[in-house]
Amino acid sequence: MKFGVVIFPGSNCDEDIIHVLEKIMGQQVVRLWHKDHSLQGCDFIVLPGGFSFGDYLRSGAIARFSPIMQEVIKFAQNGGYVMGICNGFQILTESGLLPGTLLHNKNRKFICRNIYMKPQTADTLITAQIDPQRALKIPIAHGEGNYFAAPEVLKTLNDNNQVIFRYCDEAGNITDEANPNGAIENIAGICNEGRNVFGFMPHPERAADPLLGNEDGLAIFESILSLVKA
Repeated sequence: MKFGVVIFPGSNCDEDIIHVLEKIMGQQVVRLWHKDHSLQGCDFIVLPGGFSFGDYLRSGAIARFSPIMQEVIKFAQNGGYVMGICNGFQILTESGLLPGTLLHNKNRKFICRNIYMKPQTADTLITAQIDPQRALKIPIAHGEGNYFAAPEVLKTLNDNNQVIFRYCDEAGNITDEANPNGAIENIAGICNEGRNVFGFMPHPERAADPLLGNEDGLAIFESILSLVKA
């Protein structure tokens, strides 16, 4: 399978995700600069975490207009797989590929620590092979991870099983105390109605190497590759 990782000025998790896809999962990876006009025949596009140009306005608001994003939008609208992690999730909401928005954390502080999240549906590429009762320990590192959606949008997300991850405690209980940033209904990640665009705040690529002492994030990558063969 051929993955494309989009790199914006300020991306700082691009090499992390490339390492996991290339070295651990054994997949072909292409680096896509934000000014590129071609996806180079990639099967799956990843928008990594970090800081994109223009984040001082609103996270992802300027990056959404990068030349490569016009190609990513067309790719997604044609059914292509796109996954945004952290800042990548913010860019996907700004580009209209995912509903809702990411606000400042409730405590107005940058948060960098391990949290727990668990899948809310098995009906997506990235969660299909994950035990629905399993609480994954995954790092977060963000200042604007507080997911918010209007009531009608939230209803649609719930009715269509588009919420893919919720923050929980180590035992899998979804509680206010387990919510690190104030996200509405503990939402850590969502997908689009077509189930080919995914966005979430936690960083599974930072929990996918035995050297880091945590491999819970591998469950997401293994789920992708178990359903979409190279």
